[in-house]
Amino acid sequence: MTDPVPTGKTVNLAFTGASGAQYGLRLLQCLVASECRVHVMISRAAQVVIATETDLKLPGSPPAMEQCLSDFANAKPGQVRVFGREDWFAPPASGSGEKAPLVVCPCSTGTLSALATGASNNLIERAGDVALKERRPLILVTREAPLSEVHLENMLRLTRMGAVVMPASPGFYHDPKTIDDLVDFIVARILDHLDLPQRLMPRWGESRMGKKGQSGD
Repeated sequence: MTDPVPTGKTVNLAFTGASGAQYGLRLLQCLVASECRVHVMISRAAQVVIATETDLKLPGSPPAMEQCLSDFANAKPGQVRVFGREDWFAPPASGSGEKAPLVVCPCSTGTLSALATGASNNLIERAGDVALKERRPLILVTREAPLSEVHLENMLRLTRMGAVVMPASPGFYHDPKTIDDLVDFIVARILDHLDLPQRLMPRWGESRMGKKGQSGD
C-alpha cells in the first residue's frame, strides 16, 4: 500500500535561469517535509543552471523530471508534480485552478521583466500573471548584481502590484558556518512568508527571549 498524497497546502514553485538553484532546491525539500503538495515549473535556462551549480542532472521530460525531483526531496507519490513549459491545462495557468501561492526561486531578471509587463509566453510567466490578477501571494527571489534602472523599475512595479520581491541576500547575524546556512537563511524567510513552520534558523529575538531574566516576565 502506497502512502497517500499529502492533503496540506499547495505551493507553486518555479525555477528560472538566475544563479542560485540551491535556494529553490532546498525550498523544495522543505515544502515536501512540511507535507505540502508542490507544483513545479522549470525553464530551459533553469535546467542549465541546476546542472552547472549542483550535482543534480534533470532529465528532459516532465514525468522523468518529476521522478527525479521526488527522489531528491524524498517526496511521497504524487506530492511533487512537474508541468511542461507550455502546459496550459496545468492548475497554475488559470485563475479557476487551485488557489495557491507562487514562489519563483531563483527569479531571473528576464522573468522579472515578463511579469512586470504582463507577458505570458510560457507557463511560468502565465502562472505569475495569474497570481497577480487573482491577488495571490507571489514571492520573487531575485538573484542579480548589480541592478540596472530597468531591474529596479520592474521590482518597484511588481511590488506595487502586490508581489514580494525577496532578493537572495542572506544575513549573517545567525553566525553561519557553511554555505548551506546561508541558503537556509533565505529559505526560512520564504517559509515564513508562506505561513509554514520552519526550524532552519531562529527568528530575530528568539535567542534573547529564551535567556533567563530577559524575557520581559
